[in-house]
Amino acid sequence: MGISSYDSEEGWCSVKTLVVGAAACLVWSWIAAHRWKQRKKKGPKTWPLVGAAIEQLLNYHRMHDWLLGYLKLSKTVVVPMPFTTYTYIAHPDNVHHILKTNFANYPKGDAYHSYMEVLLGDGIFNVDGELWRKQRKTASFEFASKNLRDFSALVFREYSLKLSSILTSASLHNQQVDMQELLMRMTLDSICKVGFGVEIGSLAPNLPENCFAQAFDTANIIVTLRFIDPLWKIKRFLNLGSEALLDKSIKIIDDFTYSVIATRKKEIEEARTTGNDGKKIKHDILSRFIELGDDPNNNFTNKSLRDVVLNFVIAGRDTTAATLSWAIYMVMTHSHVADKLYSELTSFEEARAKEEGISLLNQHHSTDLESFERRVKQFAELLNYDSLARLHYLHAMITETLRLYPAVPQDPKGILEDDVLPDGTKVRAGGMVTYVPYSMGRMEYNWGCDAASFNPERWLKQGIFHNESPFKFTAFQAGPRICMGKDSAYLQMKMALAILCRFYKFKLVSGHQVKYRMMTILSMANGLKVTVDRRQ
Repeated sequence: MGISSYDSEEGWCSVKTLVVGAAACLVWSWIAAHRWKQRKKKGPKTWPLVGAAIEQLLNYHRMHDWLLGYLKLSKTVVVPMPFTTYTYIAHPDNVHHILKTNFANYPKGDAYHSYMEVLLGDGIFNVDGELWRKQRKTASFEFASKNLRDFSALVFREYSLKLSSILTSASLHNQQVDMQELLMRMTLDSICKVGFGVEIGSLAPNLPENCFAQAFDTANIIVTLRFIDPLWKIKRFLNLGSEALLDKSIKIIDDFTYSVIATRKKEIEEARTTGNDGKKIKHDILSRFIELGDDPNNNFTNKSLRDVVLNFVIAGRDTTAATLSWAIYMVMTHSHVADKLYSELTSFEEARAKEEGISLLNQHHSTDLESFERRVKQFAELLNYDSLARLHYLHAMITETLRLYPAVPQDPKGILEDDVLPDGTKVRAGGMVTYVPYSMGRMEYNWGCDAASFNPERWLKQGIFHNESPFKFTAFQAGPRICMGKDSAYLQMKMALAILCRFYKFKLVSGHQVKYRMMTILSMANGLKVTVDRRQ
């Protein structure tokens, strides 16, 4: 007697059930074994294939504090991802190892270069090896130039005064302002003048829209997202979503940049042709690099000039504006700091005026706008590279802001060869090691039990500013890649804050929430909305 079709189907169903059940058990056992192996590790939850991607994506909006939580438990945190592994570090010994001791093993790397290439190209912040050394040498020479330093001081003063005029108007009309937006405009105008030698006018009184600035912000946000978006290459290939928007933004950026390069080259050539080189000399970075391009050893193409300038824009605009925004927020929320700063600035004003043999304009009890603005301008003219160096409390306040709110909150490095960090952590070639200035500034083993507190006095000894090791205070990196523009950044920040904190009081708009936005730079997600009052 044959087997009925019913019995046959029933038997096949049983087999399928057994196979599916066995597969499910194997998968569950695999996952359970993976989770069991992870049970003692002080890091995020990881899963087969996807690693810690799920937890990281869920916490992307607060990633710096997410990492901080784990780094408080362990000096090193390993975060496996689908295509690589990130090792996050916060101890100065480990930082010293990757930034100096074994520097050659921790380049920017191919992965970082691929994420940022569309925006930064082969500029100094996005390359390694000989190309980096060549740009570093050239740029170091330019930053050491007294002409560039003096030109920068004049530009920073000019735009700080333009910002002051906008704030004076806001105080008269009781208007709310977004200080972060205004500071971004100020630093963009400043770096375009110092970097390109052009006036773009984004800080004009009517605050016009600026396509270049908007495109630059959009591009910055999207390239940052690439670090955790495993599908970005597919979206780029298909020109979809964020990658399509990035493409449009880069076109706007490039159109502006190449236009400026062409104009500056034409001006330089005309000056040489007419024999008016002396009258046409400009001290902006672009002009200097164009002139250096005459040396056959440099061979700067328009593309390399574009990359050079955009790297300086991201360094000189976003980082400075973000730090100034956090500094003003710190002054607003710490009244004793505001009082000490005001006292230092008024004492400085009186001493400098006496040295210069000038009488300070009397603005006390005066509501005359013209009188107030003359006094602000008089004070600004007392500020230069040398005189600003006397303002130790101001310098300490800015540095303390950078300790807690570093402009670059994370800095990833590639790994060329397997290595062992000083704390015993093994890192594998092809992965990435990221030191985390945001977490480092909040670690008690770095700064003591008050690490989370805003305390400028920690930087002062008998009223004089004293630095810390750059491997502990990493806001400007350390080792061979230490920031060349550190002095220039402090110059602009001290120039602006000296004027702002001497003549204005800021108050946060009721209900306004201050939190960071996930970008390569630690900017504020909702801006910094304040009301402004003038000070006598």
